[in-house]
Amino acid sequence: MTTSPFLALPAAVAADGLDAGVAAHYGNPMVEQRRLAAGTAIVDLSHRGVLAVTGPDRLSWLNSMTSQRLDRLAPGESSETLVLDGNGRVEYDMRVLDDGVTTWLLLEAAELPGVQAWLLKMRFMLRVEVTDESENYATIGAMAPDAEALAALALPVAAPNGVPLVWVDPWTAVTPGGWQYASAEGHPASDWHWQEVLVPRTALPALAERVAAGEPTAAGILAVEALRIAAWRPRLALEGDEKTIPHELDWLRSAVHLSKGCYRGQETVAKVHNLGHPPRRLVMLHLDGSDTILPVHGDEVLAEKVRPESEAEWKLIGQITSAAIHHELGPIALAVVKRNVPLDVQLEVHAHGEKVAAAQQAIVPTDAGAAANVPRLPRLGARGI
Repeated sequence: MTTSPFLALPAAVAADGLDAGVAAHYGNPMVEQRRLAAGTAIVDLSHRGVLAVTGPDRLSWLNSMTSQRLDRLAPGESSETLVLDGNGRVEYDMRVLDDGVTTWLLLEAAELPGVQAWLLKMRFMLRVEVTDESENYATIGAMAPDAEALAALALPVAAPNGVPLVWVDPWTAVTPGGWQYASAEGHPASDWHWQEVLVPRTALPALAERVAAGEPTAAGILAVEALRIAAWRPRLALEGDEKTIPHELDWLRSAVHLSKGCYRGQETVAKVHNLGHPPRRLVMLHLDGSDTILPVHGDEVLAEKVRPESEAEWKLIGQITSAAIHHELGPIALAVVKRNVPLDVQLEVHAHGEKVAAAQQAIVPTDAGAAANVPRLPRLGARGI
């Protein structure tokens, strides 16, 4: 993929790793966060992938294989769906938008080859075609609370079939057929007005010139990541691993329809939700910023285990998945920890050879799951205490 023209903007600092190819920031990440949150800045996401699915069977086909209900998706309506394996573990996350002719799948660049290969393998005799449109369309992100705010940014929105290609993140509220484990009171997703706009890739240079002139302004990946973490919004490439099931990240609220019918992994989704508990859970950590140490993905999270008449022990209970410095909250992180870790236990993160104190804020609570409230039968031979 060609170098983004946004990287030629003054003070642009290139991101690395997962987001290589776009800017991490343009000189002042805190200011960029505030502008992005206010809806006056845009984010270059031109390193992301875009797949197009065409054919009359496209929506019913995607509906039959993934976790969200897509067969009734109206033109211009946004959705999110997961590809699960046979054990209910998340393989791919797809942001979905249909324009009445084509279903557009917005993906992490690293996930696109795998998703495309899997879809092509699953076509059988159905009337569907799958093409990689990443060279023709680029993704631009914005925090626009409504269509009027998005229009004020004057983006060159693509509309090849007459419907503007604007994906509105459903994370803002629980979708029909979904379920939320986090407390509904004060959920930060209510302030998460994230949208991803497809623009012709040929329009990127002119858009970068407008940014250079100051209208609109640009924010880097660091800005959107900080706001995402504060909104408890999972990103599979960071929060997920080979064992992740949707319940652990509270992903039933936006990407799973609990009564849509059978699909691969559906049995695990239903069983954990109705009868069991997810083995791990997502939390947000408020980090001690006195030493200006920010953890990175994979850093260990430990919990203090106090034993009577002995020194406290520290036990590994999880890992950091994402971390950032938020313009209001300070240093924060998302972490996946063992389900039974008490909410009031003292935590610390081992980062860069140092120990950072952390306070836990539950996203997925310790009692998540078992929604059917079926009483457990005593085991044969078990004796009461």
